[in-house]
Amino acid sequence: MLLMGVAHAAPVAGQPDTELPPAVAAKLVKASVPVEALSVVITPVGTPSTPILRVNGDQSQNPASVAKLITTVAALDALGSDFTWFTDFYYTGRIERHRLIGNLHIRGGGDPKFVVERIQEVMQTLRTRGITTIQGNMVLDNSAFDLPQAGPGDFDGEVLRPYNVQPDALMVNFKSVVLKFKPNTKRGVAEIEVEPPMAGLNVPATIPLRKGRCGDWRTHIRATLTEASRYRFAGGYPRACGEQEWGIAYIEPDTYASKALLGIWQSVGGKLTGQVVNGRVPATAKLLLRAPSLPLREIIMDVNKFSNNMMAQQVFLTLALSPDRPATYDGARQKIQRWWVQSMGNTTTVPTIDNGSGLSRDGRITADALVALLQHAATHPQFKDFYDSLSIAGVDGTVSRMGQDGSTPLSIGNARLKTGSLKDVSAIAGYVTGMSGKAYAIAAMVNHDNAAKARVALYQLVEWAAAH
Repeated sequence: MLLMGVAHAAPVAGQPDTELPPAVAAKLVKASVPVEALSVVITPVGTPSTPILRVNGDQSQNPASVAKLITTVAALDALGSDFTWFTDFYYTGRIERHRLIGNLHIRGGGDPKFVVERIQEVMQTLRTRGITTIQGNMVLDNSAFDLPQAGPGDFDGEVLRPYNVQPDALMVNFKSVVLKFKPNTKRGVAEIEVEPPMAGLNVPATIPLRKGRCGDWRTHIRATLTEASRYRFAGGYPRACGEQEWGIAYIEPDTYASKALLGIWQSVGGKLTGQVVNGRVPATAKLLLRAPSLPLREIIMDVNKFSNNMMAQQVFLTLALSPDRPATYDGARQKIQRWWVQSMGNTTTVPTIDNGSGLSRDGRITADALVALLQHAATHPQFKDFYDSLSIAGVDGTVSRMGQDGSTPLSIGNARLKTGSLKDVSAIAGYVTGMSGKAYAIAAMVNHDNAAKARVALYQLVEWAAAH
């Protein structure tokens, strides 16, 4: 790893540069973004160190998804890289002759990635434990989180976008349905597969093939996806598209877990004579098995590299989880604030964090504080797990396309970054290895109506650090 050998680089003498590099300033002008809308700090990794560039470093800005860095560093500190969540399966009644005569209880513990493949494994394990028929109800318990009522479209009205899925202590497969289209030219149709198999959701098995370019194929199929019991397709699927997948947030998120878990149970040959209902696990229930999650180190890879909002919120809420009370947003915010003061001291302004994902209009942090966070992370015994969770410039994650226009050749492969984007926010933060081999922490944010156009200026800052 490029950074490990320089985690305590020598300080840079003198005062930080308070004027933007000309190439960066030019890109801001082209984007019609004033310098006052930008805050940036770039400093050698190590303590103490003087920034090589600092402009509006103490200016509080909305960081968008860069806020996930706060959540993931705090989680590594508080929980450790090996931390795992558990989804617990209990039963009441008795098991005999491949039947559970009673109820199966499933209690969620906040697992951010309890996905189809892992659920199928658990369901198969239930069968090997002697249960093929549940002669009773399947009872779901998500009481580990106490969350306010929120609609999936409350943030921006995009109810079908998976990034708007709200957290849940019993989070099943991101509360999303994946439609898989596979052209069958002999039959003149595209075959449609649905994942997971959703009980009570009717989806056509095929859609007619159509000629022409692939283009925006989702528009061509003319889908109606706002009915909880049926998906409809009034158009055709372009044969030129080959195989494609479309992930959709389920329109009734509160019923998703019940339909998905029942559908998966039935798909592995299980039977249920009762219903899927919600309820807490009774004290008399017996533990049948515990399904562990992936370790935190793997979870934060999805959170940071691919900016998964729901998973970030699951991690955030887990910070406030305790055996005697459910996790709340307020509890997680208080935990983060206390952790920040203990870890960073009073030298930087404590950030305002909303839900841990950055999908918020209320989050605020300064570039000074972000760099302090990056410096703190660089001294952490589990720093490698955090560093590996960041996207590699020009290679993967949210910065995989960086440098495709040839404008950032030095930083490709030499920067580990987290990006943030909202309608009026562009942000970037992480680590850059310069040509000398010295490592730099970088934090830059633009809050402006033209923030999206200023993204190239932020990339230019990364390039400037790589060439410094």
